[in-house]
Amino acid sequence: MEWNVVFFFNSVLLGVGLAMDTFCVSLSNGLSEPTMKAGKMCKIAGVFAFFQAMMPMIGWICVHTVLQYFQAFEKWIPWIAFGLLLFIGGKMLIEGIRQKSDEMERPKVGRAALLVQGVATSIDALSVGFTIAEYDLLPAVVCALMIATTTFVICVSGVKIGKKLGTRLANKATILGGVILIVIGLEILLA
Repeated sequence: MEWNVVFFFNSVLLGVGLAMDTFCVSLSNGLSEPTMKAGKMCKIAGVFAFFQAMMPMIGWICVHTVLQYFQAFEKWIPWIAFGLLLFIGGKMLIEGIRQKSDEMERPKVGRAALLVQGVATSIDALSVGFTIAEYDLLPAVVCALMIATTTFVICVSGVKIGKKLGTRLANKATILGGVILIVIGLEILLA
């Protein structure tokens, strides 16, 4: 593995590819909470960035240690991600439907929901460990950090866009956010 422009470019491209699901979930979070403060936006983006960095590293460790166990688990990854996103998205969808049209208060993104979203959107990134398997430890860590940085920037953008749309969509935002999460889960399952 060489430290060159191609390495950094490929790491950023991996980050962009992996962050598409987190962008959509961040958009959904912004939709459901249009009054979200900057600190919480950074917290959401940070959680997604953390999981997007950790999952490829866990995959890398699996390749270098327990490859046979990871291969047995690999077929369940889309189902786990789908189940987690279906649960959170379904909950948001039900809350949005139950909400009366004159109610403006929407459910806030809690810690538990955020952790589930973080795992669900990044679990497919375990397979990136295979992509970076030829890297030594330091380049693998640098690649994971670049993925995290890219994810952070993309997620903050997603939350900001969601907040703007959430204000305009008023009480339909929670329903839309739930639908987005369910669609992402289906996309992961069917891909």
